[in-house]
Amino acid sequence: MKAQRVDTWAVSIADKPGALAAKLKALSAAGVNLEFLIARRAPEKPRTGVIFVTPIQGSKQCGAAGAAGFKKAKNLHTVRVEGSDKRGQGAQLAQALAAKGLNLRGLSAAAIGKKFVSHIAVDKAADAAKVMSVVKSL
Repeated sequence: MKAQRVDTWAVSIADKPGALAAKLKALSAAGVNLEFLIARRAPEKPRTGVIFVTPIQGSKQCGAAGAAGFKKAKNLHTVRVEGSDKRGQGAQLAQALAAKGLNLRGLSAAAIGKKFVSHIAVDKAADAAKVMSVVKSL
């Protein structure tokens, strides 16, 4: 498995048709090629939603993201994990993280063909370093 730290960008949106499309159009126009996107309603803030994306790199892309309201998440530390898809690997990873006392803020994962990609979010940079260490030990 390979692990690397990645910056996650986030923006609040109105919970209405077209809000997500407008934000993605702004990123696309700047040449952003997203690998990861989660968009969801924000139940704690009625009539709003939130979008999380990565990667956004370089001054042109960062400028376009900022102009569209995206901000690099400062209190969300993300580790991207990639590897060969094997049965039970997600459970093994989750157990190893729990054994190190890591409380995850979020985890997303997908398998395509024989590979998987996961994004693991934690609250502190030190915890992200622990995630990296756990992944490298598996």
